[in-house]
Amino acid sequence: MSNFAFNNPAFQQQDPRNVATYPGAPQGAQGAQAASFQHGTMDAAANARLEGMYAAPPAGAIETDRMSVEDTVWKTAGLFAILLVTAAVGWFLTLGGVAAPELNPYDRFEPNLMPWLVGALGGFVLAMVITFTSRKKVRPALIFAYAAFEGLFIGGISAFFEVMWPGIVVQATLATVSVVGVTLALFASGKIRASKKATKIFMIAMVGYLVFSLLNLVLMWTGVLPQDQAFGLYSAQIFGIPLGLIIGVLVVIMAAYSLVLDFDQIQQGVRNGAPRKYGWLGAFGIMVTVVWLYVEILRLIAIVRGNN
Repeated sequence: MSNFAFNNPAFQQQDPRNVATYPGAPQGAQGAQAASFQHGTMDAAANARLEGMYAAPPAGAIETDRMSVEDTVWKTAGLFAILLVTAAVGWFLTLGGVAAPELNPYDRFEPNLMPWLVGALGGFVLAMVITFTSRKKVRPALIFAYAAFEGLFIGGISAFFEVMWPGIVVQATLATVSVVGVTLALFASGKIRASKKATKIFMIAMVGYLVFSLLNLVLMWTGVLPQDQAFGLYSAQIFGIPLGLIIGVLVVIMAAYSLVLDFDQIQQGVRNGAPRKYGWLGAFGIMVTVVWLYVEILRLIAIVRGNN
């Protein structure tokens, strides 16, 4: 388990006996057998019903009320639509309604950081609430709200970076889409899969990165690091190479592997026969990873351009 969004039994490998471990889980094959067989013999009516089922077109997620990959994709698209709308709002609020930041030199322009801060705080709180309450009940409304707050955050931080480095948002967006697309294609083709060993290494790397990020934040807030280091420890150089460039590349790889884990756990949810509403958790998990990937790529490009 890597993405906290999938901290739910519906996305974990179930007991071979198929015992229900989450609300709405299938109760196993025994109930179906009892409904179709009587004393080991299938009656004519049950046989006719089975023939009709085989002849009918495959039932979708709506008919079965079970999670499917296709339905989860549509839910993910819906969440990103919400994110894009509120990102536009965050962008214009940050720039004070100015659509062309390159016309306003940074030394004469003070962006409004409130959308960025509100979006980050609101998104974090909602992510924690969704994660810790999803074991009992999936609340799509909270996931919609999370997407809206993340949009404010993404729009605000993107506008701020665009003022500093014009064109960086397009570069980061194209890079993010490319990483997600390549990762999805490799996963769909079966050329890349999650493994226990790789996941263990990933988890260790994640803990190390979180400790590094927290240390960097504390050092920046306390004024220990020089003011000319815009990204703190990331701006430090090793043999002339920014530390942020080295770490950034590794983190992008980590985020790509996190996507692989997300796809794998969504497939596990489908195999478990999870209720259709759990597709919202799958979409939520993908959004968490993609937003993280975008922010890391945004910072990586900023570090590269800042040193040129």
